[in-house]
Amino acid sequence: MRDPRVTVLAACTRDGRGGSPTAVMIDDATLTDDGRRAIAVAAGTSHTAFIEVGDTPAVRFFTAAGELLNCGHGTLAAQAFLLDRGSAGQLRTGGRTFATAATRRGDGIEVWFDQGLIELSRHAGDGGDLIAALGLTPDDVAGDLRVASPGTRRLLVPVHDRRTLTAMRPDFARLAAECRRAGCLGCFAYTLEPPGEPAVEMQGEPAVGPPGEPPRLTVAARMFAPVIGVDEDIVNANSAGCLAAHLLDTGRGTWIEVHQGDTLGRPSTVRATAARTPDGITTRIGGLVHYPACSW
Repeated sequence: MRDPRVTVLAACTRDGRGGSPTAVMIDDATLTDDGRRAIAVAAGTSHTAFIEVGDTPAVRFFTAAGELLNCGHGTLAAQAFLLDRGSAGQLRTGGRTFATAATRRGDGIEVWFDQGLIELSRHAGDGGDLIAALGLTPDDVAGDLRVASPGTRRLLVPVHDRRTLTAMRPDFARLAAECRRAGCLGCFAYTLEPPGEPAVEMQGEPAVGPPGEPPRLTVAARMFAPVIGVDEDIVNANSAGCLAAHLLDTGRGTWIEVHQGDTLGRPSTVRATAARTPDGITTRIGGLVHYPACSW
């Protein structure tokens, strides 16, 4: 049954279209977590954000399978939702407070948030079983698998080119088992695009890149997360931030533009920047949100 309190926004759109449909609603204290899961199912979206209104709004994220610690594109959608109600600012989720910024534009609402520290480590073992579960061979993989976590671990999997990326057909049951064994929510497969790809500028810092930095890297990516009930995510902004941290750590730039969703007919774009601090690598994530995609 549709809930009249639910709004579905398109998060991380590209050229005014696509993006990930993301359900947002003001949380109801009478709801149980099973009730929140049911709304996530009824919304027909991969993720739903439930906002507890206050001086610093708190957000909880649910998929059909259960609650998530955090959700990048859900954070962008929640902030755009709050801006429309005149209360944009910081958000609390997953036990921490995110600094956010939201700006109205002619083509949507531009939102950025500070993702915080990203933990990076090498994946133990050769990753052969994971690679096979993804429908890849070792020759398809362009480097070592990397574990990255903004609070929840995921694997970064480099592939040689877009053709390889597009052709991936994972065995989702096997992939879920391998991800659980590795203690990760899923796999973010990516390939660096040739230089010179056009990029749509955004008004908010740091969309145009830090002064003196080379042009942004353009990346094509797909996210597979059957562990959380999302076989393939249209967009995964947290993983884009993790990739930005990895690329900075390996000397390949400080800011990127990530294209996802093309294989699902929902072209999406996330932008992410990374910076070194005394505590480690931190990132910022940005995207355009169209409000509303629809309301119930």
